[in-house]
Amino acid sequence: MRIGMILDKTFPPDPRVENEAISLINGGHEVFLFCLKYKSQEADKEKINNISVCRYSSNKLEYKLSALVFTLPFYTILMKKKILHFLITNKIDAIHIHDIRIAEAVNNANKKLKLPTVLDLHDNMPEIIKFYPHLQKFPGKQIISPKKWKVKEEEFINKATNVITVSEEFIEEVVGRTKIKKEKIKLVPNTVQKAFYKEAVIDNSIIKKYKDQFVILYLGDTAIRRGLLTAIDAIDELKSKINNIVLLIVGESTTDIQLEQRVKDLQLGNHVDFLGWQEVGLFPSYIQASSICISPLYRNKQHDVAYANKLFQYMSFAKPVLVSDATAQKKLIKRTKSGLVHRERDVNDFTNKVLELYNNKELRNELGNNGKSFIENEFCWERVSQNLMDIYDELSVHK
Repeated sequence: MRIGMILDKTFPPDPRVENEAISLINGGHEVFLFCLKYKSQEADKEKINNISVCRYSSNKLEYKLSALVFTLPFYTILMKKKILHFLITNKIDAIHIHDIRIAEAVNNANKKLKLPTVLDLHDNMPEIIKFYPHLQKFPGKQIISPKKWKVKEEEFINKATNVITVSEEFIEEVVGRTKIKKEKIKLVPNTVQKAFYKEAVIDNSIIKKYKDQFVILYLGDTAIRRGLLTAIDAIDELKSKINNIVLLIVGESTTDIQLEQRVKDLQLGNHVDFLGWQEVGLFPSYIQASSICISPLYRNKQHDVAYANKLFQYMSFAKPVLVSDATAQKKLIKRTKSGLVHRERDVNDFTNKVLELYNNKELRNELGNNGKSFIENEFCWERVSQNLMDIYDELSVHK
C-alpha cells in the first residue's frame, strides 16, 4: 500500500513516527510523510530511511492557530488544502493520522477520496493541554476548551477505520469512554529499536566527565508536570549524604526558568546540570554515564495511561529506574522488576528510594538487568509493532 502519514510538525525527529514508518516499509509498504517546515532552506522532498518525506511550508501564525483548532476553523482550512494536495499527488491508499490536532483537516480532505484512516493516539491530548502554559492564563484559558478537544477526539475515534495507542490502560480508557468495539483499537506502544542499544556510539568524553559522580539522569520534555521539581528538591536533601551526586537533565521546555530558579534558590548549582536538548544519538552516552534514571511524573489522566519512551531507553542499557506511581509506569516497573516506585510529588519518598539504590549496588544491577532482559526478550520495537503491521496487511486485502 501507499500509506500517507500526516504529522502536524517538523520531521525529524519523532521516534514513534520514524519507527512505525520503517516497520511498514520493511513490511513491503510505501510510506509518504506529510509534515511541516518553517525554514525555506529545508528540502520540500527528501528520503529519510526510505521514508518519502514531503514538507509543506508553514509559519508562526499557522502554528499559533493550531492551538485554536477546535475554537476557530482557520488552521483546519489551511491544512486541508495542503493535505488534499499531498494525498492526490502521492496517490495515497490509506491515511495514518498522528494525533488529533490535524485530524479534522485530514477528514475534510478525505471526504471525497474516502480512504481508510488509522488514528494514532500518541497521547491523551485533551488532558495534556490542561497543563500547557498558555492555558493557565488569559486569553488561552478563556478561549481554548479541553472539553471541546475531548468531544472532538471521540468524534475522530468513531470516524477512524482503526485506532492505535500506546498502552493497555489507554485502550481501556478509550473503550470505556467512547464505547467503540475493542477490536477496533490496537496496542502499539512506544519503545526502542534494537539499534538504539546495539548500535549505539558512546561518546567517551561524556563518560569521562561524569565517571566520578553518582548521576541521576532525566531525559526528555522538562515541563513542570514531568515532576522534576520533586527531583530537584530531593537533591537538596541528598547532597549531604551523597557528596558526588548530580542530577543530569537532558531536555527542555518553556517552563525551564522555574526549574532553574528552584536550583538557584536552593544553591544547587554544583549538583544539577541543565544540558538542554541534545541529539538523540547522544542519549546512550548520557544513559551509560548514569547510575539511576528517573521518570517522576505528576499523576493526571494522561500520565496514568501512558508510558514515557525514556523508560525503555533507560532499561535497554540495564539502568535501574525510579518512577512515580503514575498508574501505567508503576504497573510496568513492578511487573518487570526493573526499578523502584515513589509516591508522586513526595520528596521524602523520592529521597529514600534514591538512598536505597545508592546503598545497594547489587540491587541496582539486578533491577537494571531485569529491565534490559525485558526490552530484549519482550518489548523492543521489532516485537511490539506486529499489531501495526496486522492493521495495514488487513487494509491491503480490502484495498
